[in-house]
Amino acid sequence: MNQPENINAELLNWSGQVFSKGHGTGNDFVLIADPAGEQELSASAVVAICDRRLGIGADGVIRAVKSSNLAEGRALTETAPEAEWFMDYRNSDGTIAEMCGNGVRVFVQFLLDEGLISLQLGETLPVGTRAGVKLVERTAQGFAVDMGVWNFIFPELAAARGVDSLVTADSLEVARPALSISTGNAHTVVALANRSELDELELFKEPIVEPAAEHGSNVEFALPDEPLVSDGVATISMRVHERGSGETYSCGTGACAAALATRFWAGEGAPNDWQVNVPGGQLQVTFFIGADGKEHIRLSGPAVIVANGTFI
Repeated sequence: MNQPENINAELLNWSGQVFSKGHGTGNDFVLIADPAGEQELSASAVVAICDRRLGIGADGVIRAVKSSNLAEGRALTETAPEAEWFMDYRNSDGTIAEMCGNGVRVFVQFLLDEGLISLQLGETLPVGTRAGVKLVERTAQGFAVDMGVWNFIFPELAAARGVDSLVTADSLEVARPALSISTGNAHTVVALANRSELDELELFKEPIVEPAAEHGSNVEFALPDEPLVSDGVATISMRVHERGSGETYSCGTGACAAALATRFWAGEGAPNDWQVNVPGGQLQVTFFIGADGKEHIRLSGPAVIVANGTFI
């Protein structure tokens, strides 16, 4: 449990810093503009900010930095100089995350609200992340992100058995087979049998994944609709335990992974258009062939800035 005196001391270090609070389908973030890369974002500071009783409360902290002012950003701009802005994202426990599908949409809305960019409907902004450059298009419903190419984490096992690991979670009586997929960060997806299994999941503790991905993974529990496909669109419901954050209302990269796994299990003829229902709302996932000839993921959904404030 976080100690109040430690939280208070960390927050005092941020006195006078302006911030915004935003969310994408309930996946919430504290956002800070630091174009010059001058504000140190330590793990202990992130923990203090994200504490839901003693701090502001969030699933993570996003710092908006000019790519030229961050080592990871400079490395990206060597091949993608158009990626002016870098999304420096930390989970609520202070750990660094490679990518956040909901976060990158909220990041772009934040840049717009702060007057740091201009982006008209239909225009696209390249954003630097630790999972590469992501192209974010402004739409009437929010933003659509080209999440890039996906891959199986254990491809031989996936091809041979359709699953590659076992997941143990509270409220599930036995370990369940699962499939591990990278959509910019690592995910392990479990298929559930019915609505009660989804509703009764207890995700206070981190599920155990065996074998685990090298740096751990988020764990998604997916329930296909019955019927799965209606008017050419497949629908699933999902809950998620995010590495470094716990259960969240939504996970964009996880929604992509859950749709991918369910499509894989559904077999030939499964559609490329998916709706993923999460506790915080709805996300749309589309699979398409990119200019590189490889299959990409397009994630679409809302982004909302709900408050602005100043640390006191």
